[in-house]
Amino acid sequence: MNIFIETVSIEEMRNASAAGFADGVVISDAGFAGSASDEGRELLEAVAQEFAIPVCVAVAAITGSDIYREARELAKISDHIIVQLPLVEDAIATMHRLSLEGVGICADFVFNGAQAVLAAKAGASIVRVSLDELDAQGQTSTAAVTEIRSLLEASDCECDVMVASPTTTTQFTECISAGAQIVCVQPRVLQSLLLHPLTDRGLDRFLSGLSKRPKQRD
Repeated sequence: MNIFIETVSIEEMRNASAAGFADGVVISDAGFAGSASDEGRELLEAVAQEFAIPVCVAVAAITGSDIYREARELAKISDHIIVQLPLVEDAIATMHRLSLEGVGICADFVFNGAQAVLAAKAGASIVRVSLDELDAQGQTSTAAVTEIRSLLEASDCECDVMVASPTTTTQFTECISAGAQIVCVQPRVLQSLLLHPLTDRGLDRFLSGLSKRPKQRD
């Protein structure tokens, strides 16, 4: 299982990388999407130069020709770029063409097994499942992830399932248990996953024990 950090902050990427928690990065802010954004391009160049990890970034387009142009420009920035494309009808042929040209593709807005299989057949190497969107529709995220993973395996599709973005320990663990290969997490959520009341109690007992040790004589 891999963790992709969802951020546009280089400092947050550095902190996660230093802890071994950054297997990849997702540029989540729409203001940084696409190749036409100067800020976005500068960020991608900086990330690609400092970190040798996959970087997912969305195109700022919805029509086939614009998606292709945007994706090709983004892919030129670094071999580590994975272009995030919307799973819409106009993007399917473009997705397939880009994959044949060696561009890494993450299909976004995937919510069931049928969509995932079609995205993988079109050339996506990752399908992205948004937990917030599923929850808003009253769907069980773990059931969706289990279905998607099962159908991809049954169809012999080499495609990873990315879940985005768990906000609790329960969501995080359930999605991994359901078979997600990638979990996209915001840094603040990642920090909260380290916390547990029993950990705090254990630390307090440890510190209390240290304070009772006899002091060494000089």
